Amino acid sequence: MTRWKELPAGLDDAERQLVAQLRRLKDRAGLSLAALAARTSYSSSSWERYLNGKKPVPRGAAEELAELCGTPAERLLVLHEVAGTARARRTEPAPASDAADRPPGRTRRARWTRRAWWTRRSWWTARTVPAAAGAAVLVAFAAGFLAGASWHGDGGRAGTGRSAALGTSAYHSGRSYDCGRIRRANGVLTAGYATSRDVLLDRGSTGWDVVEAQCLLLRHGSSPGRVDGVYGERTGQAARAFQKRHGLVPDGIVGPDTWRELRT
Repeated sequence: MTRWKELPAGLDDAERQLVAQLRRLKDRAGLSLAALAARTSYSSSSWERYLNGKKPVPRGAAEELAELCGTPAERLLVLHEVAGTARARRTEPAPASDAADRPPGRTRRARWTRRAWWTRRSWWTARTVPAAAGAAVLVAFAAGFLAGASWHGDGGRAGTGRSAALGTSAYHSGRSYDCGRIRRANGVLTAGYATSRDVLLDRGSTGWDVVEAQCLLLRHGSSPGRVDGVYGERTGQAARAFQKRHGLVPDGIVGPDTWRELRT
């Protein structure tokens, strides 16, 4: 498996998730960068930039890799759309000052007429509110879509770690969970919340898989803070510290290698 570099700190969460999923697909398929270049429309140097977060991943690259690996592309495309929306918002230029439109020597008036104020307010609302609302809906949809469909090695079918482990209650965000039931079963450590071994977790992930990872991190001496099933900054820091101690790439992404060490 490729020893990946840590992703740039400035990457948006959706972009990080997208790159992490592409890395996992590549690793599972056993493809080198040269093999990717030979079997897709993109060069090996382009793939190196995409997979290390140096350059935004084109939609076509995500589609081609999914097809090459025999995986449905829908989840990748949801992430790609969210990442593109977030990137567009970050790079959108600020509204130009009206100073350049005023004749030379005229100072800006402190008072606006009621009509001018309402016109400017209506223009801003019509332009900004739909865009912000659309982006929020898209991000929420992607988060729910990914949280409800963990990336297992069974061709993309989702597993529910809680039902697989205990067959009981649903996960509730905002609660704290007890890690006092950690034990060794069938040769591996388990906290009793999920049976995950290859689910990919990163910032923004939620659910029983995250609760399980947080408990196991705590068991190994890396405190994730509150054990609530939400993969936030503290959980990421704990994961990176754990990965460093065990000779893994400290990217803060809990994948198959990190699960293996957590359950040892």
